[in-house]
Amino acid sequence: MSEVNFRTWWQKIRVLAFIVLLLAVGLGWFAYDQLFREVEQQFANDDERFEYGTLGAEADRGIPYSIWLVLPRVFSDKLPGPGGYKSFGFPWEPGQEMPVGFSKKTVGIPRVTNNCALCHAASYRTRPDETPTIYPTGPAHTTDVQRYIRFLSDVADDPRFNADTLLAEIGRAQSVSLADQVTYRLALIPLTRRALKAQSVQFAWMNRPHFPDWGPGRDDAMNLTKYFMTDLPVDNSTGQVDFPSIWNMGIRETSLLNWDGVTPAVHSVLVDSALGLGAPPGRGEKPGPAFLQRMAWLEGYLQKKPPPKFPFPTCDVQAARGKVIYAAKCACCHDVGAKYTGKVIDISKIRTDPERLNTWTQAAADEANWRVMEMRINRPGLTTTNGYASPVLDGIWLRAPYLHNGSVPTLRDLLKPVAQRTKVFYRGYDVYDPHDVGFISSGPEAERVGFRLNVDERGNGNQGHEYGADLSESSRDDLLEYLKTQ
Repeated sequence: MSEVNFRTWWQKIRVLAFIVLLLAVGLGWFAYDQLFREVEQQFANDDERFEYGTLGAEADRGIPYSIWLVLPRVFSDKLPGPGGYKSFGFPWEPGQEMPVGFSKKTVGIPRVTNNCALCHAASYRTRPDETPTIYPTGPAHTTDVQRYIRFLSDVADDPRFNADTLLAEIGRAQSVSLADQVTYRLALIPLTRRALKAQSVQFAWMNRPHFPDWGPGRDDAMNLTKYFMTDLPVDNSTGQVDFPSIWNMGIRETSLLNWDGVTPAVHSVLVDSALGLGAPPGRGEKPGPAFLQRMAWLEGYLQKKPPPKFPFPTCDVQAARGKVIYAAKCACCHDVGAKYTGKVIDISKIRTDPERLNTWTQAAADEANWRVMEMRINRPGLTTTNGYASPVLDGIWLRAPYLHNGSVPTLRDLLKPVAQRTKVFYRGYDVYDPHDVGFISSGPEAERVGFRLNVDERGNGNQGHEYGADLSESSRDDLLEYLKTQ
């Protein structure tokens, strides 16, 4: 080869190499911009951060926002009713683009994940024509998590979940660039569908024939923990429980947590809940700083968040009489620092529905603790008990329905003998009943929007906790008046 030809050949190689380099840089930047670029969220206050802030699960659990947005329109036939995502009972604040409990964060593209407020943001109205008041850290008694999970599974199995259908619907709401079309068609839509199908397999245990539905305001908490954090086989247990309030955690530092007291510390509850929602602890030998910082912020926020005040007038004279009854009948189990408060009352004494206890075993606790240790996360380990923990009653008025499984609609019902308690009622309606201290659970509107709970169904038993059942009607009124003030 002559020197001239060699130089010409070498120049062509250099040009080609430069073009390849430019293409690689361009593709790398495109991939970074579309899939990895993070934009930090901004919030006006701590309540807003709790309601809409990320737990860091976008990479593993995030649904592209544009896809999430159009799912109710494309698959309206799979919704429980009209209203899009509101049909699942999610609290939705005026002016917000998403329900409470949903976080939108840009990681390459805007993605949607869930956070703690999905199960812990209460909604109530003092009258039917009122805009709901939403109180973060309260029990999300209108939210039907199980129906939402089933909706995502159903749409992933539907042949309409394809690039042509979804891109056409996305295009009606926003302009979609050619680059975005390529990304959605080749990556985001098929990957999202695959992830939702995988999630459907993970949740198959909750769809077993003849097992009770959770209904709004409930989940099967320890089976969720067991099947996501361990490899134990699916068993025959069912343990539907109410979402608890998580405000005022500072006064619960010495209390056993979860309904059966298997969690010994607030930090443990937060870590296990965040892991269950897909928050990655980080890479390497220790949890990442982002994970630890989020847990520290949550713990500080929950320690100081006060319970809400009862939104109706109360009678001071009647409440004063009720305080005396409370001191005699209730304080030893429910006052901060009292003998039995925050401790487990054996099932033989409390006599409430035992099904929830059967969902959690020592084998499950041991394996869950081992899995968390493998992640190098330091938290007090889960245990097992044979009863239910006795809680502080702060903000008790907004924690209806009552008992661990939400099988008693009002405090008035709870203070009656078991034989006199309501057997069938509708939960999930958010208009409040100040007389009986709970949500309206019967009548046309409650039946239209609510979930029919039958206490004869497995895990829904309303027996036990008959303390106060011997009170006269006037004494019961006095005690209720005092409890409204807590």
